[in-house]
Amino acid sequence: MQQAKCKISRRLGTNLFPKCEKVFARRPYPPGLKKKKPSRQLSEYGKEVREKQKLKYLYNLREKQFGNYVKKILAVRGGTADAAQSLIQLLELRLDNAIFRLGFASTRQQARQMVSHGHFLVNDTRTTTPSYHLRKGDVVSLRSQSKNKTLFKDLGSRLKGFQPPAWLELDKANFTAKVTGDPSLVEATPPVEMSAIFEFYSR
Repeated sequence: MQQAKCKISRRLGTNLFPKCEKVFARRPYPPGLKKKKPSRQLSEYGKEVREKQKLKYLYNLREKQFGNYVKKILAVRGGTADAAQSLIQLLELRLDNAIFRLGFASTRQQARQMVSHGHFLVNDTRTTTPSYHLRKGDVVSLRSQSKNKTLFKDLGSRLKGFQPPAWLELDKANFTAKVTGDPSLVEATPPVEMSAIFEFYSR
């Protein structure tokens, strides 16, 4: 599974997964090549597909899920300048992404599994939907029954020195967090050309 992810990063020319950093650093060229060769010039459509794939894989989404997010923004924002900001807000406010951003999980995929297995509460209610949309004021917490599980055994030490994004307020002692603001495109800094994604879905 990890090898497959590293191949995706190499094919797209950008490392999208934390655990693939070393592999990508050693071989930052597409799979199947023995060394980096001058890349062929992509068509505009090819560039749009590549950028779309980058963001989709970065947030660990299926094709239909991702497309629905973009189409929702296009329906409301059209081609306005803040469409990229709105899309990032939708993606960042997913519950599984918040769990990743809080340092409770090392990857978004792991965070998705944690949520699906019912390890977290939102406003004291057990929530098993990774795509659950958080709002300002929501409180996310690790279930007391899950704290002693192997998965979270060393969570306290892992969170020492960890700094979540500005829109999340983390209580490291109690493994709880509150949504205090709005995610920003500048802070998220996705390694993609956002305008190309909207061009792809506007065709």
